Amino acid sequence: MPDEKVVATNRKAYHDYDIEEVYEAGIVLQGTEVKSLRVGRANLRDSFARVKGDELYLHNVHISPYSHGNIANHEPRRMRKLLLHKAEIKRLMGKVAERGLTLVPLRIYFKGNVAKVELALARGKARYDKRRAIADRDA
Repeated sequence: MPDEKVVATNRKAYHDYDIEEVYEAGIVLQGTEVKSLRVGRANLRDSFARVKGDELYLHNVHISPYSHGNIANHEPRRMRKLLLHKAEIKRLMGKVAERGLTLVPLRIYFKGNVAKVELALARGKARYDKRRAIADRDA
């Protein structure tokens, strides 16, 4: 099994959501995005995934422009396509149609030389649930 190098984690997701299922998805990137990720320049805060047609897209992920890039550098917050099996996407479409469920990226990492996203099917927590989780953790 190739070793994993974690680039970015979404720690806020564990606070704001109850994680129900976790999926591993490939991500379609441009060359400068890969180089920027290898340096560790990514932010997953406030990011989410949506189904559009029969495809899954990652929204609001900030991958900083590559410092040695030229005029053809990438757009930092562009929509990025996720790669999953068609059956998995159809299953996620059905789940996300339920009230309260959403797709949240938990981390971006390299598995060997391939960039991957750990995607969670999650349900939003109410404010009192967050407080209870903090109290349980501190006790």
